[in-house]
Amino acid sequence: MIKKVIVTCVLFVAVAGNIYSQEEEQKKRLPSIYAGAGVMSFNGDIGKGLDISSLTRIRSGFTVGLEQRMGTFLGVSLNGVFGKLANSDHSASSNLNFESPIMQGDLNLVFHFDNDFLFKTNSIVAPYIQAGISFIKFDPHGDLKNKNGVAYNYWSDGTIREVPEMFPPQKDAVIIQRDYSYETQLTDPTDNYKRTSLGLPLGLGFKLNATDLLSFNIAGTYYLTFTDRIDNIKAGKSDRYFFGFVSMELKFYKKSKEKEEHSSVDFASLDKADLDEDGVADKDDDCPGTIKGTSVNSHGCPLDSDDDGIPDFKDKELNSLKGATVDEFGVTVTDQSIAEKTKKMDSTATERSELFLQNPSLSYLKNVENKFKEERKNNPTAKKPTIPPALKVADKNKDGLITTNEITEAIDAFFDGNPAFSIEKINSLIDYFFEQ
Repeated sequence: MIKKVIVTCVLFVAVAGNIYSQEEEQKKRLPSIYAGAGVMSFNGDIGKGLDISSLTRIRSGFTVGLEQRMGTFLGVSLNGVFGKLANSDHSASSNLNFESPIMQGDLNLVFHFDNDFLFKTNSIVAPYIQAGISFIKFDPHGDLKNKNGVAYNYWSDGTIREVPEMFPPQKDAVIIQRDYSYETQLTDPTDNYKRTSLGLPLGLGFKLNATDLLSFNIAGTYYLTFTDRIDNIKAGKSDRYFFGFVSMELKFYKKSKEKEEHSSVDFASLDKADLDEDGVADKDDDCPGTIKGTSVNSHGCPLDSDDDGIPDFKDKELNSLKGATVDEFGVTVTDQSIAEKTKKMDSTATERSELFLQNPSLSYLKNVENKFKEERKNNPTAKKPTIPPALKVADKNKDGLITTNEITEAIDAFFDGNPAFSIEKINSLIDYFFEQ
């Protein structure tokens, strides 16, 4: 029988492990620990006499243990139970008593109902049932003598006296009281029995989840043992007992796989990254993307020795006076330089404008324009072309057509320094003129 029980428990644990390996938990649990206290009640051969209070079998018990939750349904718990079992008989035919310390270890398979089928996984109340195998150590003792070493003699009138009852009774025999000190180890002279046994714990309970990390358990376990000697009396039926308790449980978790993957990132290397290779880490670089080889300051920005806003690698005047107005090359701008530049621009614009006005190609463009107008006049339903967005700035009269006058105005604007026009844009404007 014992071998069958052990094999069954091993198979249960193996099946639980297989289920656990096939399930993926989003939240990985570490073993939880718990400790609690309660009462133990014995059910055996002693305690069946008349006029016996049920309180004579009640003793305190304590438990500590840990549980590993596996998946949503199952868990495996390992716990120890420490306490005492006791009971007494007091009747005309029997006056027996015993008390035995109990130390045991339980290995249980736990089935949890907070599995999203009967109860939600985050339910405040979480019932469970469990079964397993126990190893039990006991040592029955009896209260056979008082504190003075005088043996108890139970008389038929219900009293305990220091001498045996005789007939006729001795009226002067002194009545003594039990001191409930279990001083004598109980033995069987015909059987030197083992004071250990296996047992089958069958339990149920529920957890009150206060937080993700803390719960309170209210549970009871009934133990079926494979011994009839816990009370020292062998009457053919194995002893049994009940343990009801309240405990506090602390739960622990570890980082999920996703978090563990994130934790593998080398943040130290990221802190030292320098994409523009200017010697300043990107996290401290105020000017990312600096041209390779450019000298930079401690903030990663190109050096500007004279603080004129033009970096040294572009500055053609490295020692401009502080506060001086400079051009795009870092050269100080003076009234004279402004006048010369303006004069040069004006003369250049006039010269270029006159040149283009006198160029025969403009006359050719005018002839082409006249031809287009004639064709549109003969075919008024023809679809007008769409001016590209980049060239609409040249359509001064907003008629959706580019004329030679508008091309001339664009050329003049270019020579006047208008940034809206460039050589490339004017070439595109002329190309579109022939396409429209």
